[in-house]
Amino acid sequence: MAQTSSLVFAGIAPHPPIMVPEVGRSAIAEVRSSIDAMAQFAQRVISSKAETVVIISPHAPLEANAFIAYAGPQIYGDFANFRAPTATVHAELDEELLNEIASAAAEQHLVVMKIEGFDLDHGTAVPLYFLQRNGWSGRVIALGYSFLSTEDHVRFGNCVRAAIEQLGRRVAFIASGDLSHRLKPEAPAGYNPDAHLFDEEIIDAIRSCATNRIVDIDPEMRRTAGECGYRSILVAIGATRDLESKCEVISYEAPFGVGYLVAQLAGSGMSSSAQRTIDNSPALERWDRQSKSLSEAAEWATDNSRRSAVASGSDSLPTLARLTIETFVATNTVIDPPDELPDFFNARAACFVSIKTRDDDLRGCIGTVEPVQDTLAEEIIVNAISAATRDPRFPPVRADELPGLKYSVDVLSAPEPCRLDDLDPQTYGVIVEDESGLHRGLLLPDLAGIETVKQQVDIASSKAGIARDENVRLFRFRADRYSES
Repeated sequence: MAQTSSLVFAGIAPHPPIMVPEVGRSAIAEVRSSIDAMAQFAQRVISSKAETVVIISPHAPLEANAFIAYAGPQIYGDFANFRAPTATVHAELDEELLNEIASAAAEQHLVVMKIEGFDLDHGTAVPLYFLQRNGWSGRVIALGYSFLSTEDHVRFGNCVRAAIEQLGRRVAFIASGDLSHRLKPEAPAGYNPDAHLFDEEIIDAIRSCATNRIVDIDPEMRRTAGECGYRSILVAIGATRDLESKCEVISYEAPFGVGYLVAQLAGSGMSSSAQRTIDNSPALERWDRQSKSLSEAAEWATDNSRRSAVASGSDSLPTLARLTIETFVATNTVIDPPDELPDFFNARAACFVSIKTRDDDLRGCIGTVEPVQDTLAEEIIVNAISAATRDPRFPPVRADELPGLKYSVDVLSAPEPCRLDDLDPQTYGVIVEDESGLHRGLLLPDLAGIETVKQQVDIASSKAGIARDENVRLFRFRADRYSES
């Protein structure tokens, strides 16, 4: 029988690092369906109003007879091992809920082992990246499964659920895992002509809302598939027992011979009131007034045309950042780009969003070096939320601060290789990269207190953790800054 629960969402997420745009670059076209599905997945988590997300990953450090948990108080991960060190995730650990999970597990003779000194594995970092890049912010618990039995993994899911209900906190649970790794001859684990049967059984069981069929899957079918998500899914099934079934396959694809599944097991879709909340917001009224006064801009065809294209509607960029942040902070809702934007908002471009107080003190600044989203409008929305909630130097922006904040947007040109003599800190921003390409630091142009090229390069190097005497590669870029009037 269905019952009200503090477990407000549960789902399955894939974790190939190639989905992360900073890692996959042009190859992300091959996994576009999964990327789009993860954006929708994140919106469902946001709509559920989950305060904490629990993620269980197959790539966390393994203990044969224990479930592991990353210790806090902060947890952090990056994609440096995949040549994208600037793509990072970090969150506060929900220590209280983790202790409650460990206690509930102990009552069932199951062990939760906390591990210290480890960065998050990619099985955790990829789903968390998509949650945070699409606007979710909150505390996290990162778990790893064990070599215990199928039944023990389901029982552990029961313990996670019991702990959630005990605290009464709104929580989302995510089972990270990929399905078969043997679907094509070029697949990383080799090819097996029967591997597809595992994926088909998982998908059909979810579409039929008959997840117990997954618990009963033939072990030989699992071995044939070479999967890495089964035990994660078992824990999710245990956590969602007795909840009303809300199963849905959001996306499935296997472009590289590995099955990537995005699915929901429990919870609800986007709240029907979300759009009404945005429609009635004071920030949107300001946007409507602003957008009606914008003249049509020329299409953003080349870098050389950018300045003239944006100039006629320059106030619209920080206005969109303001609308995004005020809506998200007040309602925990991520807006869609408003209708009837000037044409240049439809171009792809990297940008930084900066938040300052009325006294010009920095309150948050996050951006992208290369475009990640399909349009500049979407890039601004995602980076604005990150600047307000994920800048590690500052706590998340509070609702009572909103009246005293102002916004600017820097739109970046494509970086180009350069030498020291080609730099000018007033005209160009700089990217400093070590020879391995694993460490990269960026500094925007025309910053107060940065007078010389040496200062600019030294600060960018320091941000990347690169020693001053280390050989580096330099890139320069222009940044067109648009600030609120």
